[in-house]
Amino acid sequence: MDTLAPLDNFIDRLASGDPTPGGGSAAAMAGAAGAALVAMVARLTIGRKRYAEVEPQMEAVLQRAEVLRTRLTALVQEDADAYNQVSAAYKLPKSSDQEQASRATAIQAAMQAASLTPLETAQACAEVIALAEQVVAQGNVNARTDGGVGALLANAGLQGAALNVEVNLESIDDPHFIAMVHTATSEALAAGQSTLERIHAALAG
Repeated sequence: MDTLAPLDNFIDRLASGDPTPGGGSAAAMAGAAGAALVAMVARLTIGRKRYAEVEPQMEAVLQRAEVLRTRLTALVQEDADAYNQVSAAYKLPKSSDQEQASRATAIQAAMQAASLTPLETAQACAEVIALAEQVVAQGNVNARTDGGVGALLANAGLQGAALNVEVNLESIDDPHFIAMVHTATSEALAAGQSTLERIHAALAG
């Protein structure tokens, strides 16, 4: 049985002319892959006598990495669903004033949802990077670079998700919502970047 077949299918769908899955789904998938690598390094550390002192920390990292992997995997589909909701809202009838008002309300609601989905992806990816720092610092030395790759993948997911957040905010009218989401996205980006720099330094040293 070809266990990579579902992944091949996803990549084929990304390459198709359909708008979904798109960049947001790919960002979530990158984050999920990053979380998977973090979980792998934790598992390669747990149960080994040399790392007995850090086993409780690695157990905690593993548990959280698996939660994030599951959530980011779900966000692959949720991002596509959010896009489809926006598309459906734009296709609503607009022949009368009432229809135009209903359509505008639906578009705004869909755009807000389409902003919150990549925001959640960005925040989850930033947390994956933080977990990657732990496995790079304390995990099995033979798998440190796997933790580094996990951080890089999560950073790709973070950066990609942030791009989608910002482009969606351009279509939203609520200034309070825009400010809230923009601030949260900026915080995730800053946290991810500072952690990634420390990971690079640790791996270089």
